[in-house]
Amino acid sequence: MVGKLLQLQKKTHFVSTGQIMGVLRSLIFLLSFQLLHMAKGSMVWLNESGYEDLVVAINPSVPEDANIILNTMTMIKDASNYLFEATKHRFFFKSVKIILPKTWKKNSTYSRLKTESYNKADIIIADPYLKYGDDPYTLQYGGCAMKGRYIHFTPNFLLDSSLLKVYGDRGRVFVHEWAHLRWGVFDEYNYNAPFYVSENARVEATRYHISFFCFYIALFQRFKKCFQYSCNVKNSIMYMQYLPSVVEFCDKNTHNYEAPNMQNKMCNYKSTWEVIMESDDFRNSSVVTGLAPPFETTFQLLQTQDRAVSLVLDVSGSMLSYNRITNLRTAAEVFLIQIIEVGSRVGIVTFESTAYEKSPLIQITSIATRQRLVQNLPTTAGGGTNICAGIEKGLQVKYIVLLQKRATKMIRGLEHLSFSRESGAIIHTIALGPLAARELEEFSNITGGLQLYAVDVDVPSKLVEAFSEITTGSGDISEQSIQLESKDQEVNSLGWINNSVTIDKTVGNDTFFVFSWSRTQPFFFVRDPKGKEYGSSDFTVDSSNLKTARLSINGTAEVGDWHYYIQNVDTIVQTLSVTVTSRAASSDVSPVILQAYMERTNTAPYPVVVYAEVSQNFLPVLGATVIATIEKDNAAAVTLPLFDSGTGADMTKNDGIYSGYFTSVSGDGRYSLKVSAQGRNQTVRLGRRQNRALYVPGYIENGKIQMNAPRPELADEEILANLESFSRTSTSSIKLDNTGSLLQGLPPCKITDLDAYIENETIVLTWTAPGGDLDSGKADHYIIKSGADLLSLRDEFDNATSVDSFHLIPQEAGSTETLKFKPENLIIENGTIIYIAMRAVDDTNLTSDTSNIAKATWFIPPKVSVPTDDEDNTSDGVGDGINITLIVAVVAGCVVLVCIIVSSTVCILQNQKKRRDPAIRM
Repeated sequence: MVGKLLQLQKKTHFVSTGQIMGVLRSLIFLLSFQLLHMAKGSMVWLNESGYEDLVVAINPSVPEDANIILNTMTMIKDASNYLFEATKHRFFFKSVKIILPKTWKKNSTYSRLKTESYNKADIIIADPYLKYGDDPYTLQYGGCAMKGRYIHFTPNFLLDSSLLKVYGDRGRVFVHEWAHLRWGVFDEYNYNAPFYVSENARVEATRYHISFFCFYIALFQRFKKCFQYSCNVKNSIMYMQYLPSVVEFCDKNTHNYEAPNMQNKMCNYKSTWEVIMESDDFRNSSVVTGLAPPFETTFQLLQTQDRAVSLVLDVSGSMLSYNRITNLRTAAEVFLIQIIEVGSRVGIVTFESTAYEKSPLIQITSIATRQRLVQNLPTTAGGGTNICAGIEKGLQVKYIVLLQKRATKMIRGLEHLSFSRESGAIIHTIALGPLAARELEEFSNITGGLQLYAVDVDVPSKLVEAFSEITTGSGDISEQSIQLESKDQEVNSLGWINNSVTIDKTVGNDTFFVFSWSRTQPFFFVRDPKGKEYGSSDFTVDSSNLKTARLSINGTAEVGDWHYYIQNVDTIVQTLSVTVTSRAASSDVSPVILQAYMERTNTAPYPVVVYAEVSQNFLPVLGATVIATIEKDNAAAVTLPLFDSGTGADMTKNDGIYSGYFTSVSGDGRYSLKVSAQGRNQTVRLGRRQNRALYVPGYIENGKIQMNAPRPELADEEILANLESFSRTSTSSIKLDNTGSLLQGLPPCKITDLDAYIENETIVLTWTAPGGDLDSGKADHYIIKSGADLLSLRDEFDNATSVDSFHLIPQEAGSTETLKFKPENLIIENGTIIYIAMRAVDDTNLTSDTSNIAKATWFIPPKVSVPTDDEDNTSDGVGDGINITLIVAVVAGCVVLVCIIVSSTVCILQNQKKRRDPAIRM
């Protein structure tokens, strides 16, 4: 192994919550009362033309194997050279950090993590779900030119040399996936539509530019008559990087804009190289002189350690109002009792005008040590506010979580920024309320910490939600506390909260119900799935915190719906809150997890998109009901359903990423996000990862055709058998600036699923209705255009032929729209192709972007004829030296390919149920 010895530094993570400020040492350093949006992004940066600080993380479940490290290094070194050539001497990989699990043997050459973590890794090495296969893939949330989340490789992909024949050289696969991750481009093949009818009325393979399916042509290129085309391939890497001749990305001159692939759909028919040229990386780099990268890739080996956390809590006078000190104590208590992992070390610091160490670092080994720490939490507040004193004391304890309410001058605090960076501290900030100092954001920004925000309310649920997002960062899901339920509600006198939370078989250990109230203790009880009731006597109420009750479920909680009932017995209205957390039932079965995220898009008017990823061990969970709640101080909460439909804000259907536009922006400032996901076993199921690397069906060895084994697939029965009802909650936040464009009105969103086909000489259009404001409400009317040329319709939409849609009244967003029309001055015959695009217009005349361009085709496949041996000899000049067996194999292969084409088109017809005739409509 190659490792660079680093000076050991203790890892600090910093988290700050509004009124409460806390600091975590080992993995978490929480900084301020303010909170910005949660930064889960990559740490990679471009140093001239070299990518620095690329992070690879190995999942803790992967058995130790030195070859994983060595092969990863070799892969990235090879990728660096290939990337340099593919980008015309512009980019390469300069430095890489590999995070090893703490379960692997210790080594003096391994360094401690500083600001790196598994959760922020660019590349994750982890086993697949069940025996799903070893397809590399990149998880992409957003649209074209938006960075992805991570690349996933399996250990088997890195260790099994036989897979080189399936996917090609690992370095080439890495560059293919890197283009997804870094530049937001998409695949140029399409498993769901492997063939299409081209403008010259030929059935073509879905690809970037090659005139037929490249692999098969490479196999049989000597027999061009059978295939009609030769295959002299130089690009594109996003189609088949497997071929040795592929050394470039597809550019404007070689791009196949006709192919029905994701690159065309997502990037408006631009080539991958055009998208890369528009990136910040390209604008901030230049061509490097020389035939090879100027630097060889360097590697550092880091190893995860148990985290140490120092809670740095604000106990100044500002914490006396609105139950803040009580809420601070409750949230910190939940963190200590329910969230922080066994083996971690925790210390406590409080500050007002002066900072005090309330508890040194104590390793959590039992509930007794947790309770001992709870006894040191503050119960009173008073005095001034000196955040810097708290930070300094927290850094002395070495691990900080800072919670603070009141805005204070941070000029002196800014002097600690460079010190915080050098210390290796990760600072997570949680802002409570709208008054937190802006400068606090910088601590999280420079250290790669989370930026969270909690609305200032009378109960602790908002702060608890923020604390729950501060996980280990080690990648071991079985260690992490999982939030199943979190809600608060104003309840009238004698009113009730009656609800349920589902505990599925993947969770159930360390299960807690926490009820809080703003005034007087309510009446409450919990009933498990078997009817057993837990009353107030089963709950624990701390004498130093009389506004919270906690129920701990012994052992593993019963699987099923747990019902809870809370009645406000006070004479006036009060706020009640519920929090339910649990951990994995077993380290052998990964639980369903939910991750929430918000960001602004990279295209005008730069709307905010809410994402929620629901997954189980890297596989997407489909069919869940996902609801987002967005809050801002002094503004009404907004409830937003999220969908995995591939329309509106959602980029890809059935990828487990549920999305929606947030259209109710109320000005600049911080917004908190809570997402709730519910799954019922009648409708929810696992899906298959999309964006997978191309699986090559075979290869040539010593002049002979060798076929690879079929791609491993997970049977539907196996998928359905491993998922059941569940409840999950996750939080995030965002800070919005320059929101003026969002307040002036939003146009309808782009229609992305326009489909067209020909039936009885009539063109039938279907699409999903957009809203009047992006995907909310309904549009006023549609503008539909048609043409014979795809690019002309894209570039000159206004001048194209109009389709009469005056009678069509748009429906509510998300509804299915249908329109039938007969094109004027067009005779539909064999080979007819017509392109259609559309825009939606709202009642203020704001217009959406042009939709995807649909193609309606009427095509009757010709009868298949197999060339004779004489025809082959005549056309190809092949003499008697030809191996007859090979000729037979080639001819048979041609017939098989034609059969595949015909059967594929028939399958398309049957699936779409359009009409039963010999014509292909696409």
